Amino acid sequence: MKSAGPLGLQEKEKGGVFFLYGDDPFRKEEEARALIDWHLDPGTKDFNFDPLRGSEVGVETLASVLATPPLMAEWRVVVLREVEALAPSPRAREALLEVAKSPPPGLALILTAMIPKGSKAKFYGELKRFARSVEYPEVGPNDAPGWLVDWTASRHGREITEEAARALCAGAGTSLGVLAQEVEKLANVVEDDVPIDVEAVKAAGTQVPTEDRWVWMDRVGRREFGDALEGLGVLASQGESGVSLTIGLANHFIRLALARAGGSRALESSLPHHQKWLAPRLAQQAKRWSLEELEDAILGLRRVDRLLKSSGMSDENILEEWLLGLMAKEGVRS
Repeated sequence: MKSAGPLGLQEKEKGGVFFLYGDDPFRKEEEARALIDWHLDPGTKDFNFDPLRGSEVGVETLASVLATPPLMAEWRVVVLREVEALAPSPRAREALLEVAKSPPPGLALILTAMIPKGSKAKFYGELKRFARSVEYPEVGPNDAPGWLVDWTASRHGREITEEAARALCAGAGTSLGVLAQEVEKLANVVEDDVPIDVEAVKAAGTQVPTEDRWVWMDRVGRREFGDALEGLGVLASQGESGVSLTIGLANHFIRLALARAGGSRALESSLPHHQKWLAPRLAQQAKRWSLEELEDAILGLRRVDRLLKSSGMSDENILEEWLLGLMAKEGVRS
């Protein structure tokens, strides 16, 4: 079962130029494949498909390929990966922008790029303007379980439980390509009408960590500081970095503050599609805090971040100090 992808392929006209950019190679490649399949007839694909790389192709070859019409078919597809490698060449930029502004009949040009961080090059801005463009930012550890739930439903028509998605991310890592492969294996062994659960993940051989980082953050959100302190040591022994946990906690507490200030509706509207299922849980946690307490916790995490980058203390000790500070305020609060 294939997803139409974020471009909404079934709602768009075929042909023209597609610009897929961002730091996540897996989703860019999946969208490129979907676009290729959408345009090409398998029977004439060998005559009408040209995969190129910016780091390998010359400007003359590129121009020749782009000017070649379809053969015995309606569409010709050119996929040009690593567009950033051509950005320094004025002639290459001109050739690509000319096609983006006025695509030849019968051509579907798919461009993929990882734009250098901080780049303000006019070239990329014009590609975004004239092509049908979608950004694919890297999916971080806190977003990966939600992405996996959505991916399993859209690609396989299956349900994976939230707990199983988190366990799989914790055990297999958050590389989307690896997670997609693991879900495909599970979808083939778990009965069609049965959700993929934690037991299925364990039975497939995935080493599920003793302490789940997402469950741990929920404990902190519920003010279960004693249990969170115990779990912190386990997370550290499993190799979780203080920076990653601090980023996750800061994101978690900002969302709690949003829920406390604006209610469940404000929180849900701020969440990306693949995280909307988090809203009820976060809203419940937010009720346990005042806005002032949440602001103090977030400021404390800012200090944690500075210490992690400059202090000689261990990551675990720095986060432990932050948790102990919350516990001390809990005593005053009660």
